[in-house]
Amino acid sequence: MRLAPLVLALAVACPSLSHAAQPAATGLSAQSLDAAAQLREQALADDTGWKVVESLTTEIGPRMAGSEADPKAVAWAQAKFKALGFDKVWTEPVTFPKWQRRSEHAAVLGEHAQPLTLTALGGSPAGNVQGEVVRFADLAALEAAPEGSLKGKIAFVDYQMVAARDGRDYGNGSRIRSRGPSAAIRKGAIGYLMRSAGTDSHRVAHTGITRFDEGLTPVPSAALSVPDANQLARLLALGKPVRVQLDLDCGWDGTATSYNVIGEITGSSLPDEVVVIGGHLDSWDQGTGAIDDGAGVGITMAAGHLIGQLKHAPKRSIRVIAFANEEQGLYGGKAYAEAHKDQVRLHQIGAESDFGAGRIYAFNTGSPAAEASRAATAKIAEVLAPLGIEYAPDKGGPGPDIGPSAAHGMAWAWLAQDGTDYFNLHHTPDDTLDKIDPKALAQNVAAYAVFAYLAADADGSFGSEKKEVTPPSE
Repeated sequence: MRLAPLVLALAVACPSLSHAAQPAATGLSAQSLDAAAQLREQALADDTGWKVVESLTTEIGPRMAGSEADPKAVAWAQAKFKALGFDKVWTEPVTFPKWQRRSEHAAVLGEHAQPLTLTALGGSPAGNVQGEVVRFADLAALEAAPEGSLKGKIAFVDYQMVAARDGRDYGNGSRIRSRGPSAAIRKGAIGYLMRSAGTDSHRVAHTGITRFDEGLTPVPSAALSVPDANQLARLLALGKPVRVQLDLDCGWDGTATSYNVIGEITGSSLPDEVVVIGGHLDSWDQGTGAIDDGAGVGITMAAGHLIGQLKHAPKRSIRVIAFANEEQGLYGGKAYAEAHKDQVRLHQIGAESDFGAGRIYAFNTGSPAAEASRAATAKIAEVLAPLGIEYAPDKGGPGPDIGPSAAHGMAWAWLAQDGTDYFNLHHTPDDTLDKIDPKALAQNVAAYAVFAYLAADADGSFGSEKKEVTPPSE
């Protein structure tokens, strides 16, 4: 007889066997819930998160992966973890290709000659090209263009992103950035322009990583500021050919090694089990990386620090990670997931703050085996509710650097930030400290402190198990 029918028969004959096969429900004590409520109020009145972001953006500034500022940021993070009282601080290496930006210029030529404000897309090669511009309303229109129709020309994808609290339209903007250049090359283009993946109307361009499909020869690729994209579209609407000169000095230059910087507050009774929170330490080179992702680093460092100040530590350890090189391909998150994939069960749950500093408005958790922790998730949501945070069952997903670990079976939490104005600033020179609201930042710290503390002090797990899965997108 096969084992499965035997177990089924025994379960029917003895219901207690069937019940025992189910994981015990995860619980939270009244004492833990009271402590979390006090922690929430303490965090709202605390400015540690702001001070951390201020320090990072002021003392280090922009910190593109592989740049001279990268090791300075790593040293800063190590020192900051120690200053904030974390019990353990260490680094784990992350190696990646190094891309550099040196200079970038563009101009309309001929009768309506004028400069254009743009920025090279990360991963673009250097090059000086001149050609007639052909406008496409979106990526689908470019992909539908006849083969060879762009020979000797410059493709221009003019898609306007729409602002939304959850940033849902960034999927379109990021696909135009990542897939557009290869689509243009296939049609014969010698260069690629796109309206910035942003929702602002300022004359600053949004950078971001792009990719070129294997077998294609990369071409200079850049994003125009929104006003300049509008200007170029108006010139094209006059009905005459428009020629543009595009000069980019940038490109790949070997490899670099940076580090995931990790700080840990030791748990009281299950110290080898961890709740992971974090943000990414790197930024693009134009602003000072305040919202992307200095805020995430400040929020999670401050949350860990406040938990570490409690008289009674939670059962499990709080592990805060400042991930390396998220911007150019999730290199830090992937390296952490690979290094710790055999320790998935020791990871109670993980969450990343990487969507700016807007107020958190929704919360949920998920995992390959999440049902047993549903009641505990709802209890955490109750403590978060005074912060204006709703429980949103069946919604959300892991943050970008948490995603690779979630794909190995780690449970994840979703703390959804209001991103209505996030893409006004994202990947631009405008990503600076003055754009952060200290009160909104404190609300984020309070939410992460409550979540991390209660997850670490829970009786039972949130369902992490070593299993290859496809986690949902946020």
